[in-house]
Amino acid sequence: MPTLIMTKWPVKLDGSVRTKVMAFLQKLAADDTSPGLHIEPIKQAVDPRVRTGRVDQFWRAVMFRLDGEGENHYVIHGVWPHDDAIAVASRVRLKVNPINGLPQIDEVVPVAPPQPVEQKSIAPADLPLLIRLGRTKADLVDQLGLPEDVAEQALAATDEDAVLSLAQQHEGWLGLILIDLATSDSIDSIVERLQLQQPPQPSQDEDADIIRSLKQPAAQAQFAFIGDQDELRRVIEEGDFGAWRVFLHPEQRRYVERSYSGPFRLSGGAGTGKTVVLVHRARALAQRDPAARIVLTTFTTNLADSLRESLAQLDPRIPQTTALDQPGVYIAGVDALAAAVIRSAGTEIAGAVRDVLGEARSNPNGRAPVARWRAILESSSTDLPPEIANETFLAAEYALIVLPNRVQNEAEYLRVRRPGRGLPLDRAKRAGVWALIAAYRAQNRIDGTLDFAEAAAVAAAYLQEANGQSRPMADHVLVDEGQDLSPTHWQLLRALASPGPDDLFIAEDSHQRIYGPRTVLGRYGIRIVGRSQRLTLNYRTTAQNLRYAMAILDGADYMDLEEQAETTGYRSARSGPAPRVEKVTSLAAELETIAECVRKWLDDGTVPETIAVLVQDKFQRERVVNGLGERGVPARPVDRDKPPTGRVLVMTMHRAKGMEFSKVALADVGFQSSAEKARLEQLDESERIDAELRARSLVYVAATRARDELTVLQRI
Repeated sequence: MPTLIMTKWPVKLDGSVRTKVMAFLQKLAADDTSPGLHIEPIKQAVDPRVRTGRVDQFWRAVMFRLDGEGENHYVIHGVWPHDDAIAVASRVRLKVNPINGLPQIDEVVPVAPPQPVEQKSIAPADLPLLIRLGRTKADLVDQLGLPEDVAEQALAATDEDAVLSLAQQHEGWLGLILIDLATSDSIDSIVERLQLQQPPQPSQDEDADIIRSLKQPAAQAQFAFIGDQDELRRVIEEGDFGAWRVFLHPEQRRYVERSYSGPFRLSGGAGTGKTVVLVHRARALAQRDPAARIVLTTFTTNLADSLRESLAQLDPRIPQTTALDQPGVYIAGVDALAAAVIRSAGTEIAGAVRDVLGEARSNPNGRAPVARWRAILESSSTDLPPEIANETFLAAEYALIVLPNRVQNEAEYLRVRRPGRGLPLDRAKRAGVWALIAAYRAQNRIDGTLDFAEAAAVAAAYLQEANGQSRPMADHVLVDEGQDLSPTHWQLLRALASPGPDDLFIAEDSHQRIYGPRTVLGRYGIRIVGRSQRLTLNYRTTAQNLRYAMAILDGADYMDLEEQAETTGYRSARSGPAPRVEKVTSLAAELETIAECVRKWLDDGTVPETIAVLVQDKFQRERVVNGLGERGVPARPVDRDKPPTGRVLVMTMHRAKGMEFSKVALADVGFQSSAEKARLEQLDESERIDAELRARSLVYVAATRARDELTVLQRI
């Protein structure tokens, strides 16, 4: 049977044509000699391997036929109307690049002779970007393998945006090299990142040489070997939206396939593909060992649902189990994971509850109300100052110090170390804090429940005890959005799998920490020093929108999970319009501006559900939905449910985490209500700084949800 190799097609097809293309390719994969396919060479084509095939009376597929490895290989270049397909087929050529050994599709067109150009002196600051970076034509052509015409265009590009615009015209490795050239990275580092290799000497079998080149890591960013009919159907039906599921950057593929001797951390800014790597890695681990028990987890239920859908779209054959300790991939939010461990333990969980809390709980499957700390403060009398006697400080002290150390009484709390807590506590203040913690625990004991941090601590304690008697409940644990997890979450995840090869794989970005306090993994038995790498190429956000988002973080000190200063240095693979920033003085003006912006996007043909208006809280969400409706713009609020179709979406910035949209409007950026100002004033300096960091991160997360256009509304 023939082997099909798909490329990122230069022409996009609508649904009805995709159905016909799918039928054509299925028949081709089954039997390329079928007369109904009309596989035909093109007379006087520049490449004798090129073929066309009949999709229907109007549409034709253009492909290259390679004979090697005992079967025919078809590289599917794209589908065009009949006359266009003949024209394309006559001038395209598939070859091995002689410098980097990668497959290259050239379009041979007549080139006009160069016209003499008058030489003018140019100030250094006005030189093209790559010239200013010290790049030469020899670097581009002789070391990296760029075609001469592309190298000349790149060397003439005035700035980063111009280079990115050129990169967007070239798929695969060629576009990736152009993106890297716009940075200060050395030529050697570009070669290493893309795993470029000096090609072997050409053999007498040119088809075999091309097939080998198609299997290079960098080639797989543009060419994908299709294994079976199901995979073919997914590639065709998903189209552009599903491209990440097939075509991976060589750097991403390295983290998908490599084994590690212990926990590994992959960091990277929004849109750099960390989640893509995780989903592909879950698939790779399941394919490597079908009996493996793989846990894929993240902070929120919505993100867990998204991971579940992504794995099913990538490969529905990978079993997704609904129970822990079973072969396959178990996907759940981390709090749901803790609950699953507690349920599986049954009555045996009572011992773990006592180990953590020093007391029993009658309903460990129940969860305490999130407002309980507030109720305790309102009902208790304390001499503690406001910077200590507030929900933020007490919840953080409990989650960061008390629970991870299994502190059960005041005497233990007076002795426990408090690393990373900015506000020092003397003995009297510790006693006052413990009185409030004891009141909190007493209230939880009355209704028999655990809060979420307690549940994770109890589940971890149960697993740690069970691991001494039997095997752990997972072989591999994959973690997304690790920056938002608490210490007891990490204790739980550490206890799920035995320390060893490929036990924990963690994806995180400290710039996107929008929930809990900062955590240092080394304090909880997870050693990642020396096993940590960073992704820097953003695939989602245009360079213009990324610059705006990164500027939000300027001047702030972010620390990663190793307690090291977090760096940025992110770059985009795409170029687009600059963000529109509008200053408004009232809610009415804000709503009018949002409505005008959204109407324009809709009038330009943007699909409604690919437009999102992101707000600070649920109250503002309802206000914006009603305000847009009053102005004739149909919109729908999105909470925990799956986003609907047919209407513009309005959701909180927190809810939008992990999602992306074509067009985004951000509302109320920089605005603080009087209640929020009062809350911040109660915090001590370290807690206030951390809250401000999370506020910046929230806007950064929201701004990077936009693929193409971004509008920002600032209330003044």
